[in-house]
Amino acid sequence: MTFPANGAPTVHASDRQRQHATEIFRAALAAVKPEACIARMVARRGNSLSLGSITIDLNQVERLFLLGAGKASAAMAAAMETLLGDRVTAGSISVKYGHGVPLNHCALFEAGHPVPDAAGCEAAQAILDLARGARERDLVICLISGGGSALLPLPLPGLTLTDKQATTRRLLASGATIHEINAIRKHLSAIKGGRLAQAAAPATVVSLLLSDVVGDDLDVIASGPTVPDSSTYSDCEAILKRYGLLDKIPAAVVTRIAEGVAGAFADTPKAGAPIFDRVTNIVVGSNRDALAAARSVAAELGYNPIVLTSRLEGEARNAARFLVQVLTEAHLSGQPAGPPLCLLSAGETTVTLKGGGKGGRNTELALAAAIHLSEDPSCALLSGGTDGTDGPTDAAGAIVDGGSVKRAMARGFDVEKALAKNDSYTVLAASGDLLITGPTRTNVMDLQIGLAGVPGGEV
Repeated sequence: MTFPANGAPTVHASDRQRQHATEIFRAALAAVKPEACIARMVARRGNSLSLGSITIDLNQVERLFLLGAGKASAAMAAAMETLLGDRVTAGSISVKYGHGVPLNHCALFEAGHPVPDAAGCEAAQAILDLARGARERDLVICLISGGGSALLPLPLPGLTLTDKQATTRRLLASGATIHEINAIRKHLSAIKGGRLAQAAAPATVVSLLLSDVVGDDLDVIASGPTVPDSSTYSDCEAILKRYGLLDKIPAAVVTRIAEGVAGAFADTPKAGAPIFDRVTNIVVGSNRDALAAARSVAAELGYNPIVLTSRLEGEARNAARFLVQVLTEAHLSGQPAGPPLCLLSAGETTVTLKGGGKGGRNTELALAAAIHLSEDPSCALLSGGTDGTDGPTDAAGAIVDGGSVKRAMARGFDVEKALAKNDSYTVLAASGDLLITGPTRTNVMDLQIGLAGVPGGEV
């Protein structure tokens, strides 16, 4: 993988920190590449197929289908095709535009994310049709990763794609968590919230999940297409009320949820339902794997690495302030560890949109951090999406240091005003701080790498 220069100045005080942060980020990505995750959890010896703790005799399998959705699903499918070869009968994979890879036995669909589109509906229908055709002696392997919710946008009867698009946009701008957003998505979908498993019954279903949600909650990853759903219509109604969305989303969606609360429709499949008797869900990779690799490489580089959390949530700018406070404390007092310190965190923050600027949660976190780091040459911070994209931009995030604000001001930007209108990408492009990786074809949430000092004490 290459990380283009994106116009950064040739020299500034924390060049070594920026180089080290990039190396650490790259190592974290390598640890959660789909092929690496599949290799850790799946093995084939002749006709014996091991998936996590279960073993399947392929001699007893009549047909084998690969179904997948998410930013990493195409790469996951390619890894499974390498293992299974011609044993794959057919498959359908839905992946974000630009995240596909060549496949031999599966139909590949590229579709819209984070707002769903018609191509996603076509992909979801193809996936559902294959599942419905599965029989008792068939094996259905589902390859699910972050982004799968938007890439499986098959509306329930009475709802349209336009309804789902408008609802998704409102939810993404509201500051709602991914758990809350996906609860709504599941109750508007003909395939999510356990309904894919319902369609595939009575076949054997094994889902391999690359987690992009805090806590690795199975029913939240890609809105849990093969997992019993723990959320209800009542939960959905409460979420819409919490964020003041009842009068801002399509009336058909509000009506559907209200009628569901009243019992007019069956809720999503719940734990204990017979359709899950032959379903196994296995997490093959998560941000903990990325953090472990980052910690190891940081130590090799000479830092004192501390994994702060794998569950970072809340408003991006608030998370930035907290992370910089910890870095500053380390520099000034040696607590929780003295420099050179590498502070690691991962998770998924939120951004409540108040302006019309361009950016995502990682560039917003980075720009807020840059303000707090202003004129401090001792610290730097990287915040990046492991999928290589941050909101509606071509950047994964950004790396900022004590000179970032000064560089932006030299280009004529009022950084505080830009942050207030959520215009983080524009400012960080001007300051030369964007982190651009291109599609990584994996997705385990976001990673923050904060450095206080450098080995040797030059900073």
